[in-house]
Formats: sequence, C-alpha cells, structure tokens
Amino acid sequence: MDCTLGKQVWKGTLVWGVLTIVLGAMVLVWPGPTILVSSTIFGVYLLISGLAELFSAFTLPRSAATRVMLFLTGALSLVLAILSFHHIGDAYAVLLLSLWIGTGFIFLGVSETAVAVSERDLPGRGWYVVLGLMSVIAGGVVLVWPFDSILALTIVGGVSLVVLGLIRVVQAFQIRSDTKAVSEASETLSQRVAA
Repeated sequence: MDCTLGKQVWKGTLVWGVLTIVLGAMVLVWPGPTILVSSTIFGVYLLISGLAELFSAFTLPRSAATRVMLFLTGALSLVLAILSFHHIGDAYAVLLLSLWIGTGFIFLGVSETAVAVSERDLPGRGWYVVLGLMSVIAGGVVLVWPFDSILALTIVGGVSLVVLGLIRVVQAFQIRSDTKAVSEASETLSQRVAA
C-alpha cells in the first residue's frame, strides 16, 4: 500500500464515518422531520421518474405494449407526485411513501419466491424462498400499519447509520495503523538494502 494514499484514505474514511454517525443521530433525534423530508424527496423522485417514463413512452422505438406501459406508469407517477406535493408536510405524503415501500417489499418477495420456484438448480434456493416470504410479510405489515411501520423503518435506518458510521471510524483507525506498519516496514527494508 502506498503510504501517502493510506494517509489520505484513512482521513476520508474517518470523515465519512463521523458524518454517517451524525446523520444517524439526527434521524434518531428528529424522526418526524426525517420522515417528512423523505416523503418530499420521494415526491421529487416520482415527478422525475414520471416525466422520464412519459418522455420514453413517446420517444423510444419500442413495441406498442411497452410504450403504453411506460405511459401508464409515467402518468401514475406524476399523479402520485402531484398528490404528494399537494399534501406536503401532511400525513398523506407519508402514507404514499409507506404504500410505496410496502408494495416494493411485496413485489421483491414475490420475485424472489418466483425465481426460487422456477429455478431448480439455483444455489441456496431455500434461502430465496425464506427471503421472499419475509419480504411479502414485511410488505403486508407496512401496508396494514403504514404510519407505525414508517416510524419503525426510520428508527432502524437511524440506528443502521450510527452502526455503519462507527464501523467506518474503526476501519479508518485500522487503515491508519496498517499504513504506519507498512511505512515502518518499508523504511526498515530500505535501510537494510542500503547497508
């Protein structure tokens, strides 16, 4: 490892870790505003993806069925974005975010299970089924209790950020330690070769 590179990498990793811890702490201290900001960002995402899908529906050389699907999903995304912005800072925008997450979990679970069932030679096939069923259950829970679920997901996300930040900080100090060891070994080797 180049010692100069190692010195820079450990500092960048340390800063990244500290910033991740700070972000996680902010999420944990202010879960309500975090959810509102997330739902607003989600509305922006829906707006951009809706416009992109509508643009694709009219410009891409695809089959008629593909263009219709792009148009429908783009239009639906735009409607959801408008609803999200119309009710910004309101529980309705948070509800849309929860429904999106729950539906995503269900689609993921159904996809994982379908792959496991159809691919008999898939390594770890049973784990795909377990993951698929857990995702479907998680999606159902989010759809049944959207507000409680989004709060729980926010808290889990905040804790995850703090833990990941702590891991980055430990990693930074390990990189610094390894860089020092390589530097000392390089100097010792240079002295032995020179003698």
